[in-house]
Amino acid sequence: MLKTIISALRSAAFYPIFYSVSACMVICAVIALPIGRDALRKVVQWWTIWHRWCLRWLVGITVRVEGELATGPVLYAIKHESFFEAIDAPKLLRWPAVFTKRELFDIPGWGRAALIYGLVPVSRDGGASALRQMLKAAKEMAADERPLVLFPEGTRVPHGKSPPMRSGFAGIYKLIGLPVVPVAVNSGPLYQGWIKRSGVITYRIGEMIPAGLPRAEAEQRVHAAMNALNDPHARSRVDHHPDLPQ
Repeated sequence: MLKTIISALRSAAFYPIFYSVSACMVICAVIALPIGRDALRKVVQWWTIWHRWCLRWLVGITVRVEGELATGPVLYAIKHESFFEAIDAPKLLRWPAVFTKRELFDIPGWGRAALIYGLVPVSRDGGASALRQMLKAAKEMAADERPLVLFPEGTRVPHGKSPPMRSGFAGIYKLIGLPVVPVAVNSGPLYQGWIKRSGVITYRIGEMIPAGLPRAEAEQRVHAAMNALNDPHARSRVDHHPDLPQ
């Protein structure tokens, strides 16, 4: 009960502090647009660093990475349990191009900044034309040596659940022609929901899967590696972490 109360109080501090500065960051991003992509990239980096700082010192969440990140253009297939991994992607990776649903680009200010930064709009109902535009944008980002980030399950999934991947993953894998690095993350128990809980969120970087494999094999290997932290013994809980404020 006491831990729940403490977590609620920490969360009550996290939301106004993180999001008030985030609103300022959006304004800074809009101001950075005419300056250029490098300026916008700096703003995004500051925002993700600010997010990690707030988690560390307000909520008591730290982040651990197991395994080696790839160098050069690859497709990262990341487990999606909460908004954490979407916000944290620019901190985990160098200048990632994230596949993002098309509707978010209609947000005033944010949408324009997202396009300039280099996010890849995904339109599920846009037909062949939208698919061509998405692939063109993705290949341009890969040619610029940027990692591509995809959440193959399509939406946030409760920790411990492993639904089939969306059908779009196989098409993107085949048409882009890049190796895939699957990434498991167990953010759900700590980050998802209004009350954030202290502990360690773990990324587990899976073995790189080469391009050109048969669809079924690629999907099976990616799906298994993405769900490597679903074991209940690997849940992201730390009751007495020496470096966390209690």
